Amino acid sequence: MISEKMEKALNEQIAMEGHSSFVYLSIASWCDKEGLEGCNEFFRRQSDEERFHMLKIFNYLSEVDGFAKTPAVEQVPHTFDSIQEVFKLVLVQEQKVTSSVNDLVTLSLDENDYTTKNFLEWYVAEQREEEALIRGILDKIKLIGNGSMSLYYIDKEIQKINQAELAAEGAAE
Repeated sequence: MISEKMEKALNEQIAMEGHSSFVYLSIASWCDKEGLEGCNEFFRRQSDEERFHMLKIFNYLSEVDGFAKTPAVEQVPHTFDSIQEVFKLVLVQEQKVTSSVNDLVTLSLDENDYTTKNFLEWYVAEQREEEALIRGILDKIKLIGNGSMSLYYIDKEIQKINQAELAAEGAAE
């Protein structure tokens, strides 16, 4: 059985993961409008991944006799000044999620809830990977610069990441 405090905190994380999913879906739509096919595909996949994270916690709460709450959907941004701004925003979003996951781990230890701590270890590793991926993309964007062809090259770099992710998923099956 899970404590009320931990259940509440995990429900807040469900809401955060759901919000991230909608932010990334909104970014995908903006990328589509801007003709950034690789970025559109990347953010659609990221949206699906965040939804998976949300559902994983949702299911966990059920397994430990908790009650998962479907989060409210709040309006997310729909316009952005540049793809550079988008990836900076995404890094901040991922860092916020990482901080929240770390707080959950601390709470699980404070409550001697080792089942939840064990469950959360997957999220700790996942967030490290997410932040590293986005920092790597920002590094590439910085190298590419802001020239007249920069959007084309940024989109091609993101497409390479998409292809690598799809290959990795295929190899895991």
